[in-house]
Amino acid sequence: MAKEQQNAAPDAVAPGKPGAAAKRKKEFKKKRERRVVPHGVVHVAASFNNTQTTITDTDGRTLCWSSAGAIGFKGSRKGTPYAAQQASLNAAGNARDQYSMKSVEVRVQGPGSGRESAVRALAAAGLHIVVIRDVTPIPHNGCRPPKRRRV
Repeated sequence: MAKEQQNAAPDAVAPGKPGAAAKRKKEFKKKRERRVVPHGVVHVAASFNNTQTTITDTDGRTLCWSSAGAIGFKGSRKGTPYAAQQASLNAAGNARDQYSMKSVEVRVQGPGSGRESAVRALAAAGLHIVVIRDVTPIPHNGCRPPKRRRV
C-alpha cells in the first residue's frame, strides 16, 4: 500500500522547496487617481438633537460627511453649537485635503441651534462660501396637526 502511494504522485514537490507556482510575480493594484473637486455643496441638517454636515459635488455625489454624534458627542451635547462647529470643521478639513475643495455653496436645513456655528466653522476651515441658502421645508397648511396636549 505504501509503495502505491509513492508511485501515484512522483511529481509532488517537497514542502521545503519552492515550486513553479511559488515563483509568480507580485500583482500591483493601480493607484487610484485623486479626484479634484474645486467647487462643492455643503448640506447642513441641524435638528434639535444633532447636526449633520454632508459635502457633495455639484451633481450631489457625497464626498465626505460628519456629524456631532460621529465626532464623539453623546446625548444632549450633540445638539449644541460647539458640537456642530466641530462636525463642520471635520468635514471641511477632509474635503479640503482629499479633494482640494476651494469654494462651497451652503444649504442649511432644520431648526437646530448649530446652524450658524456650522456655517462659521466652514469659513474658518478655509472654504470660500459663495451662497448660504435655507432649504428648510415649510408646510403650506399640509398635514393636520396633532390634537392639543392636556397636562
